[in-house]
Amino acid sequence: MNTFAERKALIAQVAKDMGREVYEENAGRKDTTPRTDLQQNKTKLCTLEEAIRRSGLKDGMTISFHHHFRGGDKVVNMVVGKLAEMGFKDLHLAASSLQDVHEPLIEHIKNGVITRISTSGLRGELAKEISRGLLKEPVVFRSHGGRGSAIAKGDLHIDVAFIGASSSDYSGNACGYSRSPNAKSISGSLGYAKPDAQYADKVVILTDDLVPYPNTPNAISEHNVDFVVEVDSVGDSSKISSGAIRDTKNPRDILLAKEAAKVIINSGYFRNGFSIQTGSGGASLAAVKYIREEMIRRDIKASFALGGITAHMVKLHEEGLIERLIDVQSFDKVAAESIMRDPMHKGVSANEYASADEAGSATHFLDIVILSALEVDVNFNVNVLVGSDGVIRGAVGGHPDTAADSALSIIVCPLLRGRIPCIVDEVTTLITPGSSVDVVVTEYGVAVNPHRPELAERLSAAGLKVVDIRDLAARAKKVIGEPAPLPFGDKVVGVVLDRQGRVLDVIKNIG
Repeated sequence: MNTFAERKALIAQVAKDMGREVYEENAGRKDTTPRTDLQQNKTKLCTLEEAIRRSGLKDGMTISFHHHFRGGDKVVNMVVGKLAEMGFKDLHLAASSLQDVHEPLIEHIKNGVITRISTSGLRGELAKEISRGLLKEPVVFRSHGGRGSAIAKGDLHIDVAFIGASSSDYSGNACGYSRSPNAKSISGSLGYAKPDAQYADKVVILTDDLVPYPNTPNAISEHNVDFVVEVDSVGDSSKISSGAIRDTKNPRDILLAKEAAKVIINSGYFRNGFSIQTGSGGASLAAVKYIREEMIRRDIKASFALGGITAHMVKLHEEGLIERLIDVQSFDKVAAESIMRDPMHKGVSANEYASADEAGSATHFLDIVILSALEVDVNFNVNVLVGSDGVIRGAVGGHPDTAADSALSIIVCPLLRGRIPCIVDEVTTLITPGSSVDVVVTEYGVAVNPHRPELAERLSAAGLKVVDIRDLAARAKKVIGEPAPLPFGDKVVGVVLDRQGRVLDVIKNIG
């Protein structure tokens, strides 16, 4: 048997061969502070200004935000306001989407604090000003799945991510709800913040409910978090369902919803175990109500509902008609509360939801998606971003992701909105290529992509009015005449990227 000295010599030799140091006994005592006390003083907890300084943020870097509070978000304005106060310039703002509430960014752009923006959507006065040429560089628009992929691949590198969370502990275990009696806000899923947390160089959690460690279950792990900031409020939960997310009582929307439901029921995909996603438009959301009746009558159950989950989907799930909910963004408070209490209601990241680069992303297993549109052209191309006046007023969202991956993509839109045609010869801005679109539902008939003749036959056999999309465009033109060309300028104010990061279209400034 080796002596102690021989063993030490052998250890030293092995360490030398491996290029490693030899352990030396530490003469000091271990820290015997009660861990509860130690945890309360974690160095991650700090003020917003301290977090910014300690993050190493410098002029010209990229900061990111999520939009799970939608119109009720308070984090973007709070953080960018602090950055302006601290003297930062030339920052790239990479938000999953920007809303009406972010109008204060206009002044920060004018003052040079923000000089670049990457996002999925823009709304309100901010969108109008950018459409007129406010920014020196064009906004880069990506789909939700495209943004997640770009972050994972490093095409969109985030230096510091600022994530608003409904609750967090001192170490950064954070989520979009809280079981605390002090809870102030609830957003539900944090799917669009997850890629930022995973890949950003530094991650700052902002929360208005600091809870005891460990905050479980959590959407964001302490493993990915560098700093935790307690603030008065991260968002107004009552405004999550504002803007495009709406229930409808409009008779035309109800008619469209019923027609979309008929398309689904007679498509060949309405069978036990089917999966479904609905977009944010009133008609596409309302269609869920009408397929529910047929699901009950035929004893059909869906395997899962995907995407932005609504109260309608939660109801079907609780009735046993949908087995699982896969939630990247809770579209209302009912959905946000459901994800807190129901283990079959799963929150997923944007990459798990719709990345074209991940074989396991949920959209790859999606049967049916119902989507809305601002415009559809005679080649089935769809625009959901730029209005008929040339002003940016929407979001790419998951539109092209779900249309491309689903077995059946249905676009629901009226022939006209007021005096504005929705079926046109050519869309103002291409967001979702026509090759991804299967059916367009209008109040004057259902147009089926010529690439899907078998689908047209099924729908015709079921008694639906199947029409040529060119006839719909001609009908719209007959009512409103030939639209005057938009007064676009020569400056490119937006660049639309497809899911793979290729340039799909450009947006020019409007006068």
